[in-house]
Amino acid sequence: MDAVVAISLIRMAAANLAMEPWQRPSDAYLVQLGLDALMADIEAPSLPLLAGLARGEYPQARELFDLVLEELGLLPLTSEDLAKARWTAAQWWAGQIVACQLDPVHGAKLIYEEAAAELDYPDALQPIADLARGLYLPNDQPPDQQHIRDRVTSAARDFLATEAHQNHGL
Repeated sequence: MDAVVAISLIRMAAANLAMEPWQRPSDAYLVQLGLDALMADIEAPSLPLLAGLARGEYPQARELFDLVLEELGLLPLTSEDLAKARWTAAQWWAGQIVACQLDPVHGAKLIYEEAAAELDYPDALQPIADLARGLYLPNDQPPDQQHIRDRVTSAARDFLATEAHQNHGL
């Protein structure tokens, strides 16, 4: 994970903190974001404190996460910054799927729930969103998991190729 992706995931978590309690990121997730940010060479005075919390200290995570947001200058969180963060995360998750570093089913759900749904289902993410949505539909027969994984991986590869083409003017 690079610094851009780590900051994007932090922005997304910051936006999710304002949601209903059951939709908010867990304290453990905030600590993991801190670890990921440190590994991506992001520097903020409170970041090592957040990343270093032991399980029994997790209740301090939200307060430290808020300090990290301030120290990194990520507040106020604008809708434009958040949209860019969601695109960055979708691209990273797709790359992780293609590189076999992320289970395609889990990755499709992340892209669907955290990016596509929040970005109002853009055309570029629609094939992955459709596959993820299909995982939630009741079905008489259990889905062929390998077939779904292959289709998600193919859709992720196509998405990355399209994004590379658009971003590099090829």
